Amino acid sequence: MNNMTTVRMTGEGTRVQVLPDDGLQGTLVGRVWAPGSIPGPAVVVLRTEGVFDLSESYPTMSTLLDAEQPEKAVHGARGHRLCSVEELIHNSLPGERNAKLPWLLAPCDLQVVKAAGVTFAASLIERVIEEQARGDASRAQGLRSQVIGLIGENLAEIRPGSPEAQALKALLQEKGLWSQYLEVGIGPDAEVFTKAPVLASVGCGEDIGIRADSAWNNPEPEVVLAVNSRGQIVGATLGNDVNLRDIEGRSALLLGKAKDNNASCALGPFIRLFDAGFGLDQVRSETVHLRVVGVDGFELRGINTMGSISRDPTDIVAQTLAAHQYPDGFMLFLGTLFAPIEDRDEPGSGFTHKLGDLVTIQSAWLGGLQNCVTHSETAAPWRFGLRAFINNLSQRGLLRDAAL
Repeated sequence: MNNMTTVRMTGEGTRVQVLPDDGLQGTLVGRVWAPGSIPGPAVVVLRTEGVFDLSESYPTMSTLLDAEQPEKAVHGARGHRLCSVEELIHNSLPGERNAKLPWLLAPCDLQVVKAAGVTFAASLIERVIEEQARGDASRAQGLRSQVIGLIGENLAEIRPGSPEAQALKALLQEKGLWSQYLEVGIGPDAEVFTKAPVLASVGCGEDIGIRADSAWNNPEPEVVLAVNSRGQIVGATLGNDVNLRDIEGRSALLLGKAKDNNASCALGPFIRLFDAGFGLDQVRSETVHLRVVGVDGFELRGINTMGSISRDPTDIVAQTLAAHQYPDGFMLFLGTLFAPIEDRDEPGSGFTHKLGDLVTIQSAWLGGLQNCVTHSETAAPWRFGLRAFINNLSQRGLLRDAAL
């Protein structure tokens, strides 16, 4: 099973390896839409024998992650087989949907989806440029040269909140270049915001949305932590924290408009639970690869190297929990090193998405997440909220003795 790769071919040819490099060696759990007399979302585990529904024991992913030892809970739950792993993955890719078979959903349910911004000091320059450009992509190249001339290209060695960071802050204030992005990038306090409402995230194979009124935007390939109600980091997955650079660049007060839109948050394909072979050390050293292939023939590649993060994942989790509780747990985007500057059309215009872009985010430990870009306004509307979810679980008899 280690060599299992599910491939989807589109247009010029695009390959995505949905499973991690070590196949099914890790503890991979997720959520699928399960057909049946009463169809609905099901918590599943991937095994060599197939995809097994654990809903009788764990009706929600939040419940499973709250188990004393989630990976042992998974191995101790028998479940019932829904389909083969190959069938699930093939049926979850864009354009391959068979309503008689399960397909992947975002792997979280009751968890709040949080995101940390500007956690890579090395990518701070692009955030400052967004702000200085006031959302105008045509001004970015000129500003890039000016900003680099003043603060240099590499801020990676600066530890947020350190005396060195404070000295740089004083220098930049003196030059009139201090920015709110620099404040959260090298200051003591991390930026943590709510990316999406509960149950609003899309999974592998679903369309991902950008606003129709955005003319400068890009994907953000990230590692996303799964944190339970006790504040324990119990697993990780991949995510796309879609960024509308023009809207946020006009004003940081427009962050909600730039970040939280229909289908603007993709997570998956699965949560890899921490076990003897996978944990925080692997998260800290993971490299996330991005590939964007457009219907216009344009191709963009990039990487997000977790070893370059300026704040340790445990620190970001601690800051998220400092003055708030999450009784159903939360998912936490850790931020990205990636900020594309390659010109797609006119020189100096930089990169922005076009409709039909196929976005693949992939890493060795976490597998591959693939989504196709559309407008948030025309993406499938989000209708399956908390009331629908609870009613569905009740109709399927999954609330009789088990807590959500």
